[in-house]
Amino acid sequence: MKILVANLGSTSFKYRLFDLGDPGEPMLARGAVDRIGGPSSKVVYASSKGKTEADRAVPDHGEAVRLCLEQLTNPATGVIGSASEVSAIGFKAVHAKGISGVQRVDARLLSAMEAFNDVTPAHNPPYVRAMRMLAERFPEMPLVAAFETGFHATIPDRNRRYAVPNEWATEHGVLRWGFHGASHRFIAERTALLLNRPDLRLISCHLGGSSSLCAIRDGKSVATSMGMSPQSGLLQNNRVGDFDPFALPAVMRATGMRFEEALAILANRSGLLGICGKNDLRDVEAAAETGEADAQLALDMYVSSIRHYLGAYLVELGDTDAIVFTAGIGENSPRIRSMVCRDLERLGILLNDELNEAGHGERKISAADSKVEVWVMPTNEEIIVARQARDLLSARS
Repeated sequence: MKILVANLGSTSFKYRLFDLGDPGEPMLARGAVDRIGGPSSKVVYASSKGKTEADRAVPDHGEAVRLCLEQLTNPATGVIGSASEVSAIGFKAVHAKGISGVQRVDARLLSAMEAFNDVTPAHNPPYVRAMRMLAERFPEMPLVAAFETGFHATIPDRNRRYAVPNEWATEHGVLRWGFHGASHRFIAERTALLLNRPDLRLISCHLGGSSSLCAIRDGKSVATSMGMSPQSGLLQNNRVGDFDPFALPAVMRATGMRFEEALAILANRSGLLGICGKNDLRDVEAAAETGEADAQLALDMYVSSIRHYLGAYLVELGDTDAIVFTAGIGENSPRIRSMVCRDLERLGILLNDELNEAGHGERKISAADSKVEVWVMPTNEEIIVARQARDLLSARS
């Protein structure tokens, strides 16, 4: 079974094609279309047969998918004979009102996603537009949404509920839903395989432009840092993270700002960007090296937010077996890993500085006498989505 996994942005379409009929689950091809809707889009494709890059006008996501299928079936560089060999398109969907898990895309699901457009403003609107367009243009192609919230359905109510009136939770879905589910699920499965332990207690640290921590026991999520929306938890590249909502009226009175304007600032001009004017951690680290005080403050605040949740989850799990750093920052920033783990020897966490600074890819970076193993592990959200789409289709066949 061949599954095409789509990762959508408002003006981008990235994809990977997996062959899940092969025991090795190989990725057959990958590609991307950027600047969709602009005068010229960058179209990239790569497979074992070669790589192509071109600039051409791509007006919408439907055309991007058509180009994708054209690339995959090209006699020179393609990897399938016809588009009919693709069993489904799987989407790493984010959030929907009253719906989670893995679902076929239909009118009911799209309406549920639209109901939470204001909860996930950077994610749901482009996904809904693209899914609706693809359903109309390719009605014979099954579309499957694998929601990031699904992995966190096992979180107990004591960690899932807010202290708000019961009807807010039961009728309006005001809960700690959690996100980055595909990444945390992959880390849970991969770590259990590497350590040959299905009963692991581990903390998955997905650190990137968007960051979250997850406490995992026996392969299941029991707590996570993001809540009702991806705006909460750790501070992000340009999102606020945890924030007292009662601060908003004070700011609005003082500035004359409208509620929607204030929310837009919290969602797009806060986080690292709001603190030091830079939203890429590599730039923040470089500026801190030159002595820029705001950049150092941004680093310190980011690390403090990570350690806040790390400490909470060490207590939640009790006896932690492993801490795993993943995603762009988690995999590539020795400085952040070192700052997060500093002075934690008495908690059984001790890095090997040489291992932390050197090497690439999947590896253990804890010291030999560290009670808690510390790993760097590239995540693979797309293979999780592909497997979930396959399992849904197989169950319904």
